[in-house]
Amino acid sequence: MAPDTLDRIRSTIRDVPDFPKPGILFKDITPVLAAPELIAASIDGMIEATGITHVDKVVGIDARGFIFGALIAERLRAGFVPVRKKGKLPWQTRGVDYALEYGTNSVEMHLDAIAPGETVLLADDLLATGGTAAAALHLISEAGGKVVGSTFFIELSFLKGRDKLAGHGPVHALLTY
Repeated sequence: MAPDTLDRIRSTIRDVPDFPKPGILFKDITPVLAAPELIAASIDGMIEATGITHVDKVVGIDARGFIFGALIAERLRAGFVPVRKKGKLPWQTRGVDYALEYGTNSVEMHLDAIAPGETVLLADDLLATGGTAAAALHLISEAGGKVVGSTFFIELSFLKGRDKLAGHGPVHALLTY
């Protein structure tokens, strides 16, 4: 990706102080999503960073990962698989609990979403502490999918979430803070 395009994407992200709670500087990506040329460039950049030209499935994590994952899946001519919060999928699921800073959360995926041996790319908007992404990778592996890597729009590297994804292929981020 051209450096000036990456600079335009970065400068379009809005910093929102003290959201969702005091002390957090939230990176609001909705202005990027609202600009067709920037979302297209972002998807291209997320794919280019991986070097992947084909996978069987792209997994996107609830909720903004659905946006990035579905667009990446379309570009790669792959199927799209949503990983959702517990109780949100309408059919039989497999689930996993994972630790949060305070408490736990759960995500689920349909039992038939990924067949054993299918190649899978994980896509999401944000890699922070890595808990949700690691849970999604666990579900993919449990289904027999072969994870070829993960791609994120933004990585907050100071939270070291990448460490939780070790052993599941390369991890790429379009923007790192």
